[in-house]
Amino acid sequence: MKEIQSIEQFQALLKGDKPILVDFYADWCGPCRMLLPTVEKLAEEYEKDFEIVKVNVDANRELAQQFRVRSIPALFFIKNQEIMEQLTGLQTEASLTLKIEEYKQRA
Repeated sequence: MKEIQSIEQFQALLKGDKPILVDFYADWCGPCRMLLPTVEKLAEEYEKDFEIVKVNVDANRELAQQFRVRSIPALFFIKNQEIMEQLTGLQTEASLTLKIEEYKQRA
C-alpha cells in the first residue's frame, strides 16, 4: 500500500484515471491501527481498479488541513479529482468493500 509523503505526490496521484481511497491516519491512533490491516488487504485486492493510499496526518499536516481532517481515521473516496464521500472512524471490511465496488462500477 502506497503512503503519500507530499502534496506533490498526491497531486500526481489525482492525475491518474482510477478512483482513489485515501486513509488519513496517525501511528498513535488506536482505531487507525485497527483499520490498517483491512485497508492494506483491500489495496492489494483492488490494485487494478482502485488507488488505495494512506496519509500520516502528523507527517503531512498541510494535506490533512487541505482535506479538513478533524478526526481520524478519515477515509475519502475521490473520483475525477472530486471528493465523492468521506467516512470517519473505524469501518468494517464489508462496508468499505461495498463502497469500493460502488465507485468501481461508476468508472
